[in-house]
This record gives sequence, C-alpha cells and structure tokens, in this order.
Amino acid sequence: MHPPSAARVAAARKLARRNSRGKEGRFLAEGPQAVREAAAHRAGREPVLAELFATAEAAERHPDVLDLARAAGARLHLTPEETLVGLAQTVTPQGLIGVCRFLDRPFAEVLAARPRLVAVLAHVRDPGNAGTVLRCADAAGADAVVFTDASVDVYNPKAVRASAGSLFHLPVAVGVPAPRAASGLREAGVRVVAADGSGEADLDGELDAGALAGPTAWVFGNEAWGLPEETRALADAVVRVPIHGRAESLNLATAAAVCLYASARAQRAAGGCRSVTST
Repeated sequence: MHPPSAARVAAARKLARRNSRGKEGRFLAEGPQAVREAAAHRAGREPVLAELFATAEAAERHPDVLDLARAAGARLHLTPEETLVGLAQTVTPQGLIGVCRFLDRPFAEVLAARPRLVAVLAHVRDPGNAGTVLRCADAAGADAVVFTDASVDVYNPKAVRASAGSLFHLPVAVGVPAPRAASGLREAGVRVVAADGSGEADLDGELDAGALAGPTAWVFGNEAWGLPEETRALADAVVRVPIHGRAESLNLATAAAVCLYASARAQRAAGGCRSVTST
C-alpha cells in the first residue's frame, strides 16, 4: 500500500456529486460493511471495487477487508486520517472508503428473471429513506429494486450508507419511467400494488383474500405527499397499511417494511397466512 496521489484523492472527492458519478460511472462506499460487500461483488465479470482508501488504523483493524480488496484487484491507498476525513461523508468516518463501479442492471434483465417480489421507488427523494427501503427489500427477500427516473440517485453516499451493504445483494434498476416500470412488470406476470395511506384497500384485506401470494411489485412514493394520481393510476390496486392505534401515519421506510414482509409471508405461507398487522 502506498499513499494516494493528489489526483486520486481529487477524483474520489468529486464522486460526492451526482454529475461526476454519472460521468465516471463510479460511486463511494464508506465503512467496513459496505467495502466488504463491494469487494465480494461482481458486476458481470468485473469486480465492483476499484480502489480502497484506508487509514493505517483501519487497515490494522480490518485485515479481512483489505484481503478481499486485494483479491478483487482493487488499488489500495494507505491514506492519512486527515485526507480520509476530507473524502468521507460522515462526521465520524470509519477509516475505509471504496471507489466502486456502477452495478445497476438493465430493467429488461430484471424482468427476464421473472421476479416474485419487487420494490419500486417512485418519487422517493430522500437518500436515507431510499437506502433504508432497499435494505428492507433485501431483508424481506425481494428479487429486485427499481428506482424510477423521478427518484433519488441510488449511488448518493447517504443512500449507499443507509442500505448497509444491501445495494450489493440484489439487482437494482435505475432511471426507469414509472409507466414503463408498471407495464413491464405487469407483462412479466407481476401484480403492481401502490402503497398509499389513502388507498381504497387495506393490507389486512389483501392478506386475508390471498391477494399477495402471487408475484407482487410494491410501489412506494414520496415521503411527504405520497404518490401522485398519475402514478396511482398505473397500479392494479392502491393499498393502505391500516393504523390500529392513534398514530397519524407511518414513515416511508416503516410502511415499506410492513408491506414487503406481508408479501414475503404470503408468498411463503402454506395454506394461507395470518395478517401481520392484526391486533
């Protein structure tokens, strides 16, 4: 390992900006968990992790991560702490920052895999929420996540961090127009369900009727104003999570987790399933 050149540091620092990420086809992954997952991941035949900036302390603490990075063919830089702090997007960086190649898949490839559970992020603008929904989809066993062209960049450093490594676990398609997402999924035999607090149907009813047992794509909207009418109209059903207590509503990530796990339970159940929201 050798200290990075000023040019390498400057190039990595630019990846905090979306236009630079798009131009270079690269993004930053910060912390041992994200870097470990990146080092183990392949986009086609090419390793995702291209470079690793590591402080001496982090290199000593996480030798397994450095070994994975070397095995992936990444260029390793022994980085002074003050330099790494300048690259980091967190207040207390953990000493490891990876430069990764884009890994999103074509939407047609997602459809060709005949997915049974998909999360579609439509109009999701907060990167932390987007990353958390991606993490929930991964935990629930989803087959893919689709970001529409109206949603935040999945490679935003905050989104990458909030995904806690899940970005590297399942296929992600980006920049898909909402009408194309809905029509493509429907043609692939997937029922499109919009999650909205003002939905005509509720999640308990969907579960009791067995409507979630088949291939399902959940469409999640904006954190503040939900889904616009034109996006709701693309769905086969608009479903609300019932509020049994006195809370006004659920935040986006919580609602997404409830919906995705409801589908996961329904798809795995033998002889029907019990409502996950019943009291």
